[in-house]
Amino acid sequence: MNDRMPRLLALVPYLLARPGISFDEASQDFDITPKQLRKDLELLWMCGLPGYGPGDLIDLSFEGETITVTHDAGMNRPLRLTGGEATALLVALRALAETPGVLDTDAVRRAIAKIEAAAGQAQPAGVVVGGGVREGKRTARTREIVQRGLHAGKALRMRYYSASRDEISERTVDPMRMLIVDAVAYLEAWCRRAEGVRLFRLDRVEHVTVLDEPAQPPPDARPTDISGGVYSTLPQQPEAVLVLAPDARWVAEYYPCEELDELEGGRLRVQMRYGDESWMVRLVLGLGGDAVVEYPARLADAVRGRAADALARARHLASASNQ
Repeated sequence: MNDRMPRLLALVPYLLARPGISFDEASQDFDITPKQLRKDLELLWMCGLPGYGPGDLIDLSFEGETITVTHDAGMNRPLRLTGGEATALLVALRALAETPGVLDTDAVRRAIAKIEAAAGQAQPAGVVVGGGVREGKRTARTREIVQRGLHAGKALRMRYYSASRDEISERTVDPMRMLIVDAVAYLEAWCRRAEGVRLFRLDRVEHVTVLDEPAQPPPDARPTDISGGVYSTLPQQPEAVLVLAPDARWVAEYYPCEELDELEGGRLRVQMRYGDESWMVRLVLGLGGDAVVEYPARLADAVRGRAADALARARHLASASNQ
């Protein structure tokens, strides 16, 4: 969940190759906020070679809103891909090469060839892709069936697990395209049940079949704008303020959050929007005592109520088993 360490290791060679780069440009390249970039640089100032005297630590120079590395402390080589990382990248690139609508498939295939040569002909076989998502045989098979439906222009019927509602539903969809976002494969399709364009994560598809009927998305069905990420928040969605213990800080990186305050003991206060209260309650309960709801009171009451109900059921079951 936490990708800060790889980012810190990549920052120094990145900045060495781009002396005088602006905060805004560097933060965009790493897909983080300028505030987070400043925190990373403050931490790098305290990193370096054994001895850890002034001449052993990484040194940075700031001029206006630009950054320059003046001493790299030996961290001047770009990171090499591990075998698992190379294989995960190959999985995503091969899926991209077979996705309809990709403008330059030749460039994708050339990249695949170069990575295969560098990685010793790495073969994907149940690898971790993206944020902890495992593309095993079932997901690979799902992708093949979805691609077959896309190429044939046929509708799909699938059984899909929705994490936000914690339920499995039957859907008939008209596929529009496949997307690879952060190395995770999605199907974008017109969902006849929801009567709208939806994104479906392939690793959450329990079963899928290609139908005989043609795929016919309505003329007004438009591709999803993912420039801000797959999951975007809306101004009208309610806000929650959570205090996260050190072991739960990954929430701030895994979900869209605004960091508010660094607190004592490594705790972090964050603000996040949510569309479904029951989902938010499950998230907080799943974190156990590592998350505290400061706001809104309604959400805190819902968490306490759900926890009390669960405790009452557990006591009832324990009492019944002892009789």
